[in-house]
Amino acid sequence: MTDPGRTPAPAAPSAAASGAAARREAEEAAATTAPDTTAAAAERDADGPARDSRAEAAARAPRAAGPGETVVVRPRKVMIAAWVGAVAVLVLFTVVAVLLRGSETGVYFRLADQVALVVLGLLIAGGVLLLARPRVRADAEGIEVRNILTTQRLSWQVVRRVAFPDGASWARLDLPDDEYLPVLAIQAVDGYRAVEGIARLRALHSAARTS
Repeated sequence: MTDPGRTPAPAAPSAAASGAAARREAEEAAATTAPDTTAAAAERDADGPARDSRAEAAARAPRAAGPGETVVVRPRKVMIAAWVGAVAVLVLFTVVAVLLRGSETGVYFRLADQVALVVLGLLIAGGVLLLARPRVRADAEGIEVRNILTTQRLSWQVVRRVAFPDGASWARLDLPDDEYLPVLAIQAVDGYRAVEGIARLRALHSAARTS
């Protein structure tokens, strides 16, 4: 029996109405977040090449020499060219010595002449290999510069600057009284290897001068 003074309770929403409301809320939320997600993805895609460029630049940055490390630098392209040239000269003279046993002019090459020709090829090949001799060896105490014919060891306190002037073919060490020492081991034709070698030598020089 119903009490006349009591207000009837509202009917509970049906399951279908609740499901429809939930779907509308989900669609509104997706519509709200979709542009943000798309914009974030576009921003990440746009930033991708710049991020890759920064990572590549960091990987290619010259590595500074650490304390106690010994830096050794040699020319690369000149060394390859010197070895190839020396081998070519030696092979050429050897072939000539073997094939020119006699000639149409009546000149006869004896065994001693053939041996002398091979020895001459060896001497020329050795001269060509002198181009591969330059080397730099540096540590915390100083730097040793070996050029084609001479080798010189200097303290860092004597070296004013490790320089690579514009347009120069190789580096040099600036010394007091406007003197300098060529460093044939670091050559412009080696490109990035030369840049890395200069950076490591300058790091050692700076550390020795400030200590």
